[in-house]
Amino acid sequence: MAKAPESQALPRRQRATVTALIILATLAACAAVKVAAPFLVPIVVGTLASYSLKPLVNGLERIYVPRAIGSAVVLLVIAGIVGVGVFLLRDDASSALAELPEAAHKIRIAARETAQQPTGPVGHVRAAAAELNRAAAEATGAPPSAETAVPPPPAAPSAIQQWASEQSAKFLEVIVQIGVAGLLAYFLLAAGDAFRRKLAHLAGPTLAARRITVEILDEIDAQVQRYLVTMLVLNSLIGLATWAILLGFGVDHAVLWGVFAAIVHIVPYVGSGLTILATGIATFVQFENIARALIVAGLVGVAATLIGMGLSAWMLGRAFRMNAVAVFVALIFFGWLWGGWGLLVGVPLLAVVKTTAERIPGLERIAVLLAENQRPNTAPPPATAEAKT
Repeated sequence: MAKAPESQALPRRQRATVTALIILATLAACAAVKVAAPFLVPIVVGTLASYSLKPLVNGLERIYVPRAIGSAVVLLVIAGIVGVGVFLLRDDASSALAELPEAAHKIRIAARETAQQPTGPVGHVRAAAAELNRAAAEATGAPPSAETAVPPPPAAPSAIQQWASEQSAKFLEVIVQIGVAGLLAYFLLAAGDAFRRKLAHLAGPTLAARRITVEILDEIDAQVQRYLVTMLVLNSLIGLATWAILLGFGVDHAVLWGVFAAIVHIVPYVGSGLTILATGIATFVQFENIARALIVAGLVGVAATLIGMGLSAWMLGRAFRMNAVAVFVALIFFGWLWGGWGLLVGVPLLAVVKTTAERIPGLERIAVLLAENQRPNTAPPPATAEAKT
């Protein structure tokens, strides 16, 4: 068998070396981005927030309100709406928090009664373990002792308290990150098109490079704004559906749980799971009826599935024109990378990647991979006038 010419073997080695370097560089970049999450997350969130709020500031600028003042007004109005909502729901939230010890006690009692039932799954496992202990004692000739018996279910571990303390620290960290992101959004909104012009200038000296940069920025504006409107509609519908279900079953604090569902559903998939779990527990604690709690949690899950997955997939598909597989994988990746923040900003960042890849030569394959699934056009091309003649 003839050996490949040396001139062909060298490019193959170069391609293999370049591929290995690209893989190593990608892994190093992922590790660096994960480590730098406390620095990068506020920047990404603030930038996306500035894109989302830009139309409001532009509208104030049209009525001769300076951008610096208009940006501050928009951010203060949003903060005021959040503050008013917290003020209106403070009584329900305080009541729900005051019921937490009793709720934990009822759940512990129900779990203990379920575990002590001889006909339940746990009872069968305990009986099987006792029989195995007796068999082992008979094989060794030693009588079964109380020490070899299956111990009772342990009490609630202190790790729960440690987890609650860690979550409190993370909550304070999130508040700080939101504040930093808000300041960055204000500076970007107040700067207006100055930052955009600087990016276009850095793109290169040619007019084509600057035009492509401006098109990418305009498309990112449109993508982020469409995402914000889509999520606002979906979350409002999920909140209303959750409120209506809980109100129909007579669950206390239905408004609070509806607002909770609308807020946590900002995080895809995870938000629906938290809503189902929280509403099921709240129903069980109030009525102490497992069947009723399962029915309420099931109905909330159906509403979250139909609205959060069915309608969401349709609306996000029309807004971003991306396939569901790429979105799901991106959510897993960004969730691993930045946790809850990654789940929140994963879809807009994926849309930014797709928009950039569509307009930069050499990255078209990435855009095709992220684009929505379409049937190939197998129809023959239309006949031209020259072909007819």
